[in-house]
Amino acid sequence: MRRCAVALLGQRARRRWLHLIVGGALFMPFWMVGTLVMGPWLDEGAMFSGGLRVQFGAYAVGLPLVAVGALFPPARPMSVAAARALCGVAPHRFADGPAQGAEARARAAGWLTLHLGAGALISGATLALPPFAVSVMALPFSPGLRRSELGRLWGLDRPWWDWAALPAGFLMLLALVAVAAATGTLLARQAPRLLGPSPADRLAAAERRAAEAESRNRLARELHDSVGHALSAVTLQAGAARRVLGAGEGADLEFVREALTAIEETTRRTVGELDRALGLLRRGEEVQEGVGPGLDALQALVRGAGPEVALTVSGDLAPVPEALSREAYRIVQEGLTNAARHAGGSPVTLRLDARTEKVEITMENPLPERPPVARPNGGRGLRGVAERARLLGGTAEAGPVDGVWRLAVRIPR
Repeated sequence: MRRCAVALLGQRARRRWLHLIVGGALFMPFWMVGTLVMGPWLDEGAMFSGGLRVQFGAYAVGLPLVAVGALFPPARPMSVAAARALCGVAPHRFADGPAQGAEARARAAGWLTLHLGAGALISGATLALPPFAVSVMALPFSPGLRRSELGRLWGLDRPWWDWAALPAGFLMLLALVAVAAATGTLLARQAPRLLGPSPADRLAAAERRAAEAESRNRLARELHDSVGHALSAVTLQAGAARRVLGAGEGADLEFVREALTAIEETTRRTVGELDRALGLLRRGEEVQEGVGPGLDALQALVRGAGPEVALTVSGDLAPVPEALSREAYRIVQEGLTNAARHAGGSPVTLRLDARTEKVEITMENPLPERPPVARPNGGRGLRGVAERARLLGGTAEAGPVDGVWRLAVRIPR
């Protein structure tokens, strides 16, 4: 008994009933257009005061108009929003955005026609049946009501209604509740089939997921390159300053001052980049191309990496496209980070050539006497360099050559 009551009057059933009433309200403009057509055609007087023939004729005219209206782009998003809120169906089973393709538009039209058509009937019954049922149940207690025109019209002035009125009125209300619950369940079962994603929607969703994954990967590369380089540079500079101070009274304080200045500049720049990346992550935005430092900040990057970096620039860097400039900066940054981790503070030679149709980045440092200790999860820096170069149509090579470790990157403009 309890389960039956919940099925008929529970929260889900009430929401679905409200969903039907919303459909009935949305059907009203189409019904009014139908009365403009059917009223004069059936010749039953004023267009809004005709009999049942006009009402049902207007209903029949309004349904095709609903189907035509459902072909417009806003129809499916509006239907999905209402169904998600009131139908009691898992949200992920609905499609997002306007319908794409003839099949999806036809299914959206079928859903809107079913929703508004059924909603109009249930709304009409909801408005008309409860007052009538209450009047019927009041018959035993109101002789005047039994003698009224309404009572005579429905035969309510007959004596046998005295004992049948109460159960008859209650059954009318129960039938209304049951029909509304059954209709709401029918719509809920049809909603995923008619408003669910089509193959085109699934393809678009897959493309969105791929774009989001690419944005996350790009953000991971930004954080890895920026924070990883900063930590390596700061560690290198702090270690060098510590060793100089350990020399005692003859310590080169100017070198220590330069090292501390480089640490300050590196950390300040990295904190700004980290704030930018985390701000994008909090707002759910993509890391757009062209955002972040470029080759114009190369001198500051090299200065922060330490005095053992010899930079040579050939050609004018100003005409280099913004996207390429940004990626080249990150490649140099990762190369310096890799050298700081594995070269043990050895001098690094960095050459950047922008005189041809390709931007060439070459970085060399002596091979360490002992192989570096492998990191637990493996390094991702050189892999990120290769990804950046490949995305721009370039190449990246890294490995030992003639007793030095060489990173060579070539990217077309």
